[in-house]
Order: sequence, then structure tokens, then C-alpha cells
Amino acid sequence: MDHLETEGRNPASEHLDALSPLELVRLMNSEDARVIDAVASQADSIAQAIEIIADRFRQGGRLIYIGAGTSGRLGVLDASECPPTFNSPPEQVVGLIAGGPTALTRAVEGAEDHPEYGEADLKAIALSANDVLVGIATSGRTPYVLGAIAYARSLGAYTIGLACTSTAELSELVDLAIVPIVGPEVLTGSTRLKAGTATKLVLNMLTTGSMVRLGKSFGNLMVDLRATNIKLQARTNRIIRQVVGVDHATADALLQQCGGELKTALVAALGKLSPDESRQRLRLSQGRVREALPIRPQSDKSLSLGIDGGGSHTVALLAREGVLIGRGEAGPSNLRAVGEAKAFQALDTAITRAFTAAALPRGSVGRACLGLAGAGRESERERFRAWASRVHLAESVSVVTDAELLLAAGTPEGWGLALVAGTGSIAWGRTADGRQARAGGWGYLLGDQGSGYALAMQALRTILQTADGTGPATALSERIPEHLQISDLYDLIPLVHGGPLDRAALAALATVVLDAAAEGDAVALTIVEEQAEQLARTALAAISTLGISRFPLALAGGLLLANADYRERVLERIRQHAQPAPITLVREPAEGALRLCQRLAST
Repeated sequence: MDHLETEGRNPASEHLDALSPLELVRLMNSEDARVIDAVASQADSIAQAIEIIADRFRQGGRLIYIGAGTSGRLGVLDASECPPTFNSPPEQVVGLIAGGPTALTRAVEGAEDHPEYGEADLKAIALSANDVLVGIATSGRTPYVLGAIAYARSLGAYTIGLACTSTAELSELVDLAIVPIVGPEVLTGSTRLKAGTATKLVLNMLTTGSMVRLGKSFGNLMVDLRATNIKLQARTNRIIRQVVGVDHATADALLQQCGGELKTALVAALGKLSPDESRQRLRLSQGRVREALPIRPQSDKSLSLGIDGGGSHTVALLAREGVLIGRGEAGPSNLRAVGEAKAFQALDTAITRAFTAAALPRGSVGRACLGLAGAGRESERERFRAWASRVHLAESVSVVTDAELLLAAGTPEGWGLALVAGTGSIAWGRTADGRQARAGGWGYLLGDQGSGYALAMQALRTILQTADGTGPATALSERIPEHLQISDLYDLIPLVHGGPLDRAALAALATVVLDAAAEGDAVALTIVEEQAEQLARTALAAISTLGISRFPLALAGGLLLANADYRERVLERIRQHAQPAPITLVREPAEGALRLCQRLAST
């Protein structure tokens, strides 16, 4: 415990007992000001947690807080405030504290020291893989919380750790760590102070953020309520007057027409729709008022949108009668990787930026083609089509896989083989008569052979084997830590397991491996050759299924495009069994989406 920041003595308060009340207040206030920056340093992790929690809520999952002492009380408090604030079911956000309800007002000695108690409390509420568990432990070492986390991970639940110490054991055990470092307390070891404040701020953000993502607010107004009593009737009337700009009597009449449903009344009034139409739009928008409102932008049939959405970024190209006039880019839109809300947001941002680049107001277009990673199944494509309909994207919308864009952009007649190797990898082919086949594309846990991620992970495992004395010496043992700016290989553990390095950041290590191979490092060269062989086999598997040996080949993905040596190693192995020609490097797959738009126009 001595090494924990929260247990250290604060030099600013060493003479606390000698201070006047005013001096004490000013000291505590200045120390509390440090909490804001500590929480701000965790903004990215908190935002990621909000998206995950909201996504699990949509799938019927729950948010569970678990902690001991002050941490547990704060979790229970935040959970208990959700139903009255957001009209959420009481079982949707649950707070558990070591020692049970008695511990809310009176310390239950020793309850936090038993990891099995944490597991037992989760079993009692039937924790499932759909749930998110937030373990709250200021010290990052509370056995009750650690036991709960271990049990949750064994079930497949998503785990988040909230601690206030940089050496928190908890951080290494969870899927996502949130660690605001507030420093030593004014009263040594009293973590109900700054650490408690930081915890409360983070919990406020988690529940408020996730509930807003679910559509519990419209602007900053709490709109997910029904006028079931006099107080709520007055509140709903006031919200309608504020938003719609009508008088008290008109607001009451509107509410009555809509069965007392505030959201329905808002959509009906703002969208000039019937109550039934408003309810239908709210169902399609998953309860989000803003998305349920009809957007009636100016339609321009001469415009078309080609969109390439993947696991690392999204590109939207806007064209007028086939001539490119605007390009927009945003973050990832792979539905499986980032969830529905984040995927739709990335698409919306990229499209808006394309219109901005063209100096045009955002509006509906004649045709749109969306080539998307994570859209291989009809159910997934339908979710994107429903989104496109809600935002009035285009009069005609086509949703295809991202691999189809490559054939459209990189082959003469739209058939052949598309081979992608970037963060992930996949081979997808189509014959002239329409038969299709794919190989790879199973994701980083199950496949992605020959990808940047695969190269990086093989290199990381190799240098750890070298450190253990079970692998050969390699320059990678120095180059990779230098690239990551770490001095100890043990620092890899928090970086890789739920740390700041996501898959794309890890895949970027492939350049280190390729550079070392080019300079003659035998181990790096072996890794490169093995992964090139795996990627070539993936390509050959797809064309074998199609029964073709001569075919146009479209290459894409950062790894294949940026490294000519690696690309040639892969091609050399493919040429041993097949005859790819012509070979085209596709640097802007979204151009293939525009070509598909043109085909839509001609049919």
C-alpha cells in the first residue's frame, strides 16, 4: 500500500491541523481543482466506455457497478439515480457494494477482503455476457472487486476498471481501464475526498453519456418520460412549450393527442406528423428524437455519393454527373468493430465533410453506394439501409461489402480478385458470370493472416520469447520498444491488454518488422516471409474455389500499398500457381463506389 499515490502524504497539507477554517477551505478547494484535469486525461477511455455501455443497453444488457466502501457507495448512488432521471428500468443499472445494503451507512469489516464475495454477488444478479461490469477500486487492488472482475471475464462480460493509482492491479485485468490520477489526499489516505470526487465525475459521465446515446435527451432536455402525475404533466408541457414554441393549452392538447408521450408529441409537432407516424419513426430511430425527425433536404439527382467504410477510417466521395467535386473522411464505420452508433456517426461525418469540401449544403442525392466492412450479411446491410432512409441519404441506395468496391475500382470489367492487407486481411473474388468466393476476413482473433496486425503480433510474441530465452536474438527486441517508447518489456502488458494501443496502432508495428527485414534481420525476415506466404495462400484459396487461374487482381490496404517489397513477396507466391493480370493498386476504394453508382444509374 505504501507505493500508492492515494496513500502518500500531501506536502501541501502537512500542517493541516494548524490551519484556520478559511485556509483549510482554500487548500481543499485548490486540491479539488486538480481532479478536473485528472478526469480530463481519461476522456478517450471514458468516451469509449460510453459507446460500449450504450451498445450493450441496446442489446438488452445491463451496467453493473461494484465496489467497496466509498467506491461502492458512489456506484450504488449513481445506479439509484438513473430511474428517476432517465425513466430507465431499475434493473438496467445496478450498484453492488461489499457487505450489501448495510454497508451503505455502516462499515462492514472485512467484506472487501474476499474475492469470492464479489463473484457471489454477481451470481446473485445473474450476470451475463451481455452486461458491462465497472469495477471501482481507488487503490486498484480491492480483492472483492478483483474477484468480481475475474468472474465477469470468465462469462465474457465486458469489464471496465476505475482506479486512481498508476500501478493499479485492476487495470491489467479489465478490457478498458479508466485511471484519473488525483495524487495524495489532503487528509492522508482519505479517498472519499479527491479520489471520491473523481469517481463521482466519471460515473456521472458513464450513465449520462450512455443514456443520451440511447435517446433519453433531446438537446439538454430530459424527454424520456410519460406524463403520469401532476408534476410530470407540468414538466412535459413546459418542454413542449420550450421546444415547439406553443402556448400552454396547445401543448396540453398535443400531449393528449399523443397519449401523454412526450417524445411522440415532439416528433409530431416538429415533423408535422401524426402520432402513429411519429411512433414509427421513433421505433426506427431507437427512441432518438433528433434522428426521428424527417429531414427534407434539397434533392439533387445529378449528385452521387460513393462511400468506403472500414475498420480504420471512412471516406465519402461526392460527384456530379460522374465528376468528383468533394471528399470527406472520418473514423471507422465497421459495424462489428465499433457498434451501430459510432458507425453511423462516422458515415454522417464523412458525408457532411464531402459536401463541405464541395462548397454545397448537405442534401439528398440521386444515388449512393456504401461499400462497408462488417456488411457481409443481409441483416447488417439492412441496418445501413434503414439508417440511409432515416437521414434521406439518396433516392437510390446500394449497400455492398468493401471488397466489392475494389473490384469495381481496380479491375477492367468488375470481376477478378480483390486482395486486401492493412490492419486486417481478406481475399474476395467474382467471376465474369457472377460466382463469388472469399477467404480470410475472419478478424484479428480468428484470422487476418498476412495483415499488419498479424505481422505485429508475431513480432511481439517473438521478442518476448527472446526475452524468456526461448527464441533467437533479433534487432526487433530493441526496435519495437524504441518505437513504442517503453524501457521495459513488461510495459507491453498494459499497452496491449486494454491499454491505449488499439488494433490499428498495433498493426502500425508492421513497418518496424518490414524495415528490420529489409536491413537483414533474420528473425524479422522469417516473420515477413511466413506472413507473405499466408496472405498468398488466402488469395489462392479464393481463386481455387472459383476455379480460375487467369484473373485481374486488385490490391488494397495500407500494408500492400505502402511496402513494395512485401507486395512483391506476396505476388511472387501467387504467380507460382496462377496468372494475375492486370494488377492494379487501389488507393481510393471509394472510387469503386462511384462506379457502382453509375451502373445503378444505367440500369
